Amino acid sequence: MRITNNMLISNMTYNLNGTLQRLEKLQYESSVGKKFRVPSDDPIGASKSLKFNTDISKVEQYLRNAKDAGSWLKETESALKEITEVLHRANVLTVQAANGPNEEELDKIKDEISELKGHLIQISNSTYAGRSLFTGFETDKQLLDENGDYEIGIENEEVFVYNVGVAERVIVNTLGNKVFGKADYDENSNEITNPSYTDDVSSGETPYLIAIFSQLGKALEDKDGDKIQEALGNIKSSMDQVLSVTSEIGARANRLELTENKLEDQLISLSELLSFNEDVSLPEALMRLAIEENVYRASLGVGARIIQPSLMDFLR
Repeated sequence: MRITNNMLISNMTYNLNGTLQRLEKLQYESSVGKKFRVPSDDPIGASKSLKFNTDISKVEQYLRNAKDAGSWLKETESALKEITEVLHRANVLTVQAANGPNEEELDKIKDEISELKGHLIQISNSTYAGRSLFTGFETDKQLLDENGDYEIGIENEEVFVYNVGVAERVIVNTLGNKVFGKADYDENSNEITNPSYTDDVSSGETPYLIAIFSQLGKALEDKDGDKIQEALGNIKSSMDQVLSVTSEIGARANRLELTENKLEDQLISLSELLSFNEDVSLPEALMRLAIEENVYRASLGVGARIIQPSLMDFLR
């Protein structure tokens, strides 16, 4: 077969183009640090990167959910702690009242009990990021009105659940009836009977926690020693209920903290896998780039010696 000058030029051009393509690819890898920029560069690698990025996005969303849920629980725990402090102060005042102080001191205790009752109403309407803590789904509503009655009805199914994993969920809100209870009254004496913390409540009903403060205020006004003594037991049982709910919140928060740690570990692991799949070793990429540059220069030199310019090249 006769080797023509056009064949030499064509082969040289073809090989130079191949070298230039490899050189351009290595320049991209060295400057960007990635093995591929379009799926056709590495279809399998691109498919793996797509899956890793999808998994990372899911874990990041789970982690955001977990942190938001944790903040909600902390805010709820803070509100419950404040309620406990109010009840503790009410207990101290009631003990003082039960020890038979003079009338002036009883009036001062009654006034402070009234202020504590108002503070409980205020705590009941606590919010996190503009959302009411104790109102179930209706986070734009208040739990109690200014008189201390339930402003909305609450059903025990109305809880917020956050997804913090593929098959892991956590309840973030605490329903108001579980903390403030529901006051039941004796039909004959109209006195408060045992509280209910599990029944659904309707708008307009009185919370047990508010009712015992109202009853205590009336007992102080009437100087009724028996009712004051009874109030001590009611306050103590209310404190036990609030502490029980606080313990439940603490258990959820501890579990959520473990979940956050797990998600952060998963995020690190997935990021490492993604990096291994698509990131280049910079020293290796620079070495390959230098080798390819030398190959290109050598190709140009060889081509210049083999294909000598003719008279026609100068005439052009």
